[in-house]
Amino acid sequence: MSGTKLTDLLRRKKLVLGIGALAILIAAAGWFSYRNTITNCFALVGSGLREVATDRSDRFLGKVGVPAAVCRGGEKAEAARSTPWVDWGNYYATRDANSKSRTWLDPLLVKRLERNDRGIDGALMDLEYQRLELIQFNLFDNSGTYSTYVRGRGGDPGPSLRSWPEMRLEPTHQNYDAVGGDGEQVCSGDLIRSRTLSGICNDVRNPAMGSSGMVFARNVQFETTFPALGHNQILRNRHGDRLGLLTPDPQTISRRLFTRRQSDEAACNQGRGVSGDQANANCDYHKAPFFNVLAAFWIQFMTHDWFSHLVEGQNARGEWMEVGCSAADAAQLGCRPGDRIDRAMIAQDGPAPTYVHNGEDRYQRAYKTTRNNVTAWWDASQIYGYDETSVRRVKRDPADPAKLLMEQRGNRTGQGEQQGYLPLLAPGDPQLDQWRGQEAVAFPDNFNIGLSFYHNVFVREHNLFVDTFREAQAATPNEDSGLRNPGNPADIITYAEVSDEELFQAARLVVAAEIAKVHTIEWTTQLLYDEPLYKAMNANWSGLFQPGSRLSAISERIRQGLAQSRDPDKSNLLVSIFASGSGIVGSGNRLDDSNWSMANADDVNGGVSHFGSPFNFPEEFITVYRLHPLVPDLIEFRELDGDPNAITTKVPVVETAFAGATRAMREGGLANWALSMGRQRLGLLTLANHPQFLQNLTVPRLRSQTRQIDVAALDVLWDRERGIPRFNEFRRQYGLRSFK
Repeated sequence: MSGTKLTDLLRRKKLVLGIGALAILIAAAGWFSYRNTITNCFALVGSGLREVATDRSDRFLGKVGVPAAVCRGGEKAEAARSTPWVDWGNYYATRDANSKSRTWLDPLLVKRLERNDRGIDGALMDLEYQRLELIQFNLFDNSGTYSTYVRGRGGDPGPSLRSWPEMRLEPTHQNYDAVGGDGEQVCSGDLIRSRTLSGICNDVRNPAMGSSGMVFARNVQFETTFPALGHNQILRNRHGDRLGLLTPDPQTISRRLFTRRQSDEAACNQGRGVSGDQANANCDYHKAPFFNVLAAFWIQFMTHDWFSHLVEGQNARGEWMEVGCSAADAAQLGCRPGDRIDRAMIAQDGPAPTYVHNGEDRYQRAYKTTRNNVTAWWDASQIYGYDETSVRRVKRDPADPAKLLMEQRGNRTGQGEQQGYLPLLAPGDPQLDQWRGQEAVAFPDNFNIGLSFYHNVFVREHNLFVDTFREAQAATPNEDSGLRNPGNPADIITYAEVSDEELFQAARLVVAAEIAKVHTIEWTTQLLYDEPLYKAMNANWSGLFQPGSRLSAISERIRQGLAQSRDPDKSNLLVSIFASGSGIVGSGNRLDDSNWSMANADDVNGGVSHFGSPFNFPEEFITVYRLHPLVPDLIEFRELDGDPNAITTKVPVVETAFAGATRAMREGGLANWALSMGRQRLGLLTLANHPQFLQNLTVPRLRSQTRQIDVAALDVLWDRERGIPRFNEFRRQYGLRSFK
């Protein structure tokens, strides 16, 4: 053998030996790392479950000890403990697929002891602790029930209460006698058979709860609201003179922190694109790696159903205030000192009433309150109406009153086009001048192409349900329709006996349920996009356990038993835990019990628990749903019948607002808008990513020099008007670490 061949052979042997040694070292390192993880898991188990805090100062901040962090997420999770963010997002398998552990040792372990399962289970446990303590520390009702929550009533602890006199209908209400008048008020019959216009009777023992006009609740201590008023010494010490409606300046914040920077200002033109909607227009924005523009408009469609501080698109009429932008800032930042907006409508002002508990004066409500002027339920009220004014905009089909009116529009072909589009607002309909020419919907404010899309989609869904039901009526008129009247629950209702109004209301129930399910298990799981939230949101419906399984049934039985307890710890915290086992589908629905009846109010309310505080949206919930960065300035329009990959035009979103939405829908068609918004990515929720058109939005009704408003600045201003705590206090109130 030549010297060269021998040298090559030795080199190869050394290489093989080196690779082998490296593999052994890697395996050894993996084993030692794995042993460290398992050791910490044993330490975690040995320490037992942490106690749910009974005092705010001891609450769980989403931060765990070293054993929990290492067991559930290894070294990465341990290193992240020093950050202010909650720890569970760093556990194994809690993000996308890249967060999964891929060690060769995992398959050797029993299911649920593997790293990925430990990570997900640990995250769900952390979330459950946070939820329990949110129930414990963050329920502050403004409608007069809070002192009862603290002190109890008739010997019953406040957290165990399930009904309140403040949730009764007033004597002037048209349904006052129907629910029991001045006696015990209980909803029954037609009032619980379908959704009511004003949202009453979703809870049969609390008729007014969540109805239009109720005051918003709070998730933060009353003392921390409206910090600019200076009533709280701690907040004064923290903030000094740095608090006020215009301090720091809202428009300065908008322009310095929120503005989308453009590589070509002319090609964007403040979000208005270029003439003719040419495809060479461009507005830069930070795009989410998943989630499309349809989802950006979906959340606006949802919030129109849930809450509104405004009445018919306006706040306090004739009361105008500045929106910031000092003269010194104007030239440099491009903001507008002349902008004005109408002031917030305040429901209750002046000194907040107090009560005495344990020798201490406490507030009964926040310093000021505001009203929710739509129903607080997932009842599709943005389509069907929420009061006597809004329902006048809802058009029924004269040819079939069970359906909503749709009209043919445009010259496109296709099966979808045959279903038609919503009609326009008629001259006699209640409307602002700026709404004229747009489609007729119950909630017409801030209308745009995304809202037009969803309103048309779900009205079509309503009508298709009616058509399908009508087919069954024609084919089998004497068969059981499946519908029942709570006033006579044992009586079968045949298809032929179902009236137009009953069918209309049944279709509404179906549409509202579809919308709720889309939001919880489709939209939310994409926005938050991690495995624990996916499991938790699906558990809302079907439970953490397999639907129909023995574990699900046992969990529901335990929940039902605990629900009867008057011990507040059991009736709140434990009920909350076991409710997640069976989910909405199983909770309180004892259909296997032959004694269950919709004529029994306790059976109908069987799955209801308000944890001692009546339901309405809190002001703090609304502020976290300010998601304007999701919206691009330009929509990349595509055509389904052409090349779906080709962007034919770039349509400014601002040109699709109000009546522009109707024009855009008529010219583009529902299918093409579905393709266009479905293929384009929405914006990231991050700084420097606010739509430029919303910073320069023309609103004709405004009585100002500019007739414009900066929506990003307005979001800041409205939060301050409604008493939202500033950032760090907001985090503290929710049991999160503050930033330094």
